[in-house]
This record gives sequence, C-alpha cells and structure tokens, in this order.
Amino acid sequence: MDKFVVLTGPSCIGKGPLYSALQRFYPEIASRFRKLVLFNDRDTRPGEQDGVDFFFRPRAEIEQLRDKKGYVVAEVRNDLQALKVAQIQQILDAGNIPFYEGNLYILDKLRTAGIFEQFPTLSVFLSPLSRDEIIHLKAPERKVDLAAMVADIQRRKLLLRSKRQKGILSLKDLEDIEKRCNSAIIEMREAWKFQHVIPLYDGEGNDNWDAFYHPIGNARKALLTFVALIGGDVDGAGTDAEWTEDLVP
Repeated sequence: MDKFVVLTGPSCIGKGPLYSALQRFYPEIASRFRKLVLFNDRDTRPGEQDGVDFFFRPRAEIEQLRDKKGYVVAEVRNDLQALKVAQIQQILDAGNIPFYEGNLYILDKLRTAGIFEQFPTLSVFLSPLSRDEIIHLKAPERKVDLAAMVADIQRRKLLLRSKRQKGILSLKDLEDIEKRCNSAIIEMREAWKFQHVIPLYDGEGNDNWDAFYHPIGNARKALLTFVALIGGDVDGAGTDAEWTEDLVP
C-alpha cells in the first residue's frame, strides 16, 4: 500500500505505543514505514534523539521556516513545529511509505496546502471516547460537561507519562499538562475530517501495551484495527462509526 499514512489524536492518546507495537509485532509492515521528522523547539524528552524523533531547534530558527517555500509551520500547544513537505515524495520515490505520527495542527496546514489531494492518504484519528459514548454522555438529561471529562481522561494519562519520565514535576510541567489535556476536546472536534476513528483508552504508559509482552485489551484491539486499515481491509477493521461535524460539541 503506497499511501501517505497519517496517525493523529490528542497528546498522550497512545500514538507512539501503537506505532511501536506495529514495529514489534508486524515488522513486515512497519519495515516500509518511514516517519516524517518534524522540527520542534521544545526540550528533548528522555530517550528521544535529534533527527529521529524531531529536529530539535531553537524557536527563532523554526520561525524562519514560515517564509520558506516547501515548509509548513504551526503552533502546537506550547511548541512551535515545522515540516519539510518534500519528505513525503522523497519517501515514496524510495519505495517506502511516508508516515506521520503526531499532532493535527501540522495536518491542518497540510490539508490547507492541498497535500492530501496530491497523495493517496490513509488518515486515522485516535479518540479517548467512542462515538456511542459521546452521544450517550452529551444527552441533556445526563448533565455531563464533556470537555471537562475529556480533559480529566487525558490529564491522568499525561500525569502518568510525565511522572514516569521525570519523577517530580515542576510547575512548568503541570502547566504544560493542563494545556495539553484542555486541548483534547478541541482536537476531537476535528476528528470528522479523518477517514477513520479508532477509540483508544490505553494511552502512553499503560501496562496493556507491553507489560505482558503482547498487547492486551483495548491496546490490542486498536493495533489490530490499524493493521487491518493499512492492509486495506476497511470492512474488517472494526473502526468507529462515521463521525459527523456536529458530533463533538
């Protein structure tokens, strides 16, 4: 499948663990994937490598890319990120599959620039809630603050990840977590623009990904669904029902 594969969703939803599981258990598929490497002005996290996870550069240097042809630049919560669009064609020309795993703000820039019309694309959004759960929770009689609930769901995942990475968290760390968890509902409002939505409850750091060697629970289901989509088995993938623009208030 020579397509541009896009995987996005709120911060800490589980994009990284899902891709890692694909590499580990479906190496014949993942071997052709080549991740697009973005520029990012934030500090590196434990285990990250410059040029592999991101090109870590000063903010001023990334700002200069706004005026350069062939780059898209976007504010991503607290970060400034950029992508050299030519990477997509270069990866395809080498006989591999360009893979974007990250935030949707850069994807919005790519969509505006018509990139999705230039390349066959498989786009997948990972959501902390399913379509049925959203419909159930937003019913007036339940009086649920959906935005607050989604923020709380993601806050727990973000706190778990940050504590595992850093131990004691600073005020800056906590402020960053709040910004990320509160942006989750905003990002979910964009999910209808993607071809497929996969509900994913087992976020980054969840034991279901690797504590028992094989993914179990919702982590396993999400992995199998993603693999089916990559293979073109849309009917057998078991993705969430079609999302509409008005689903997430």
